[in-house]
Amino acid sequence: MTSGDDVKACCAATYSSDAVALLLCDYHHPGGTALTRRLADGLGLTPDHRVLDVASGRGTTVLLLADGYGCHGDGVDYAPANTALVRDAAARLGLTERVTFTTGDAEQLPFADGVFDAVLCECALCTFPDKTKAAAEFARVLRPGGRVGITDVTAIPDRLPPELIGLAAHIACVADARPLDEYAALPSAAGLRPLRAEHHDQAMTRMIDHLEARLNLLHLTSAPALTATGIDWKAAPPLLAAAHTAVTDGTLGYALLTAEKPHNP
Repeated sequence: MTSGDDVKACCAATYSSDAVALLLCDYHHPGGTALTRRLADGLGLTPDHRVLDVASGRGTTVLLLADGYGCHGDGVDYAPANTALVRDAAARLGLTERVTFTTGDAEQLPFADGVFDAVLCECALCTFPDKTKAAAEFARVLRPGGRVGITDVTAIPDRLPPELIGLAAHIACVADARPLDEYAALPSAAGLRPLRAEHHDQAMTRMIDHLEARLNLLHLTSAPALTATGIDWKAAPPLLAAAHTAVTDGTLGYALLTAEKPHNP
């Protein structure tokens, strides 16, 4: 049986790899930056806000928030390689004074209570072994009146086909995805007040189409580079095909939700 720490390590190593960056290109999660902006707009961000992006990866969202909304952005990611990369990216963009990146665990955030005006988590909560603990951590570091925003893969677990179960599918943000109502229950259980819940299943379809097109292109133009990564790229097409079918029949989808920390719990 794969442990929670093993899953975290595998996910972190995969998403910090150059191979996955090559495959994803600038499409880091379903909906891309357009859905990130919709999520950010729902959090009511202002330049004086301090915002945390949990599982910040290569820093795309943190840098967007700092540049586009003027707020101070913090990113925390399990992979030290990502932390180093995004610090360099921030320096190149002249945003070093407005962003901070830290290596850490979403289930044990390395921050004091009530220090953030908003917390975001995009396409990552589904990979966390202890989602309840992670949601409690989101609430803990949020100030009263602050908001949490989550986008993630949704799934009906008992309908997932065999291709979408197991560690590879877990890393692909599918195997441990939950229905939208279960995600919504997590911040509620942590004492947050629900604000918005939306389905964005079409974003999932577009992401799958993008990955299929990129994979085909890379096989034609960069086959040696793909082989050198050591990743079993032959396993990707059947997984993507199964995911496409699962979105069509309503087993897989994508969702956005926001919640607020009450001033008086």
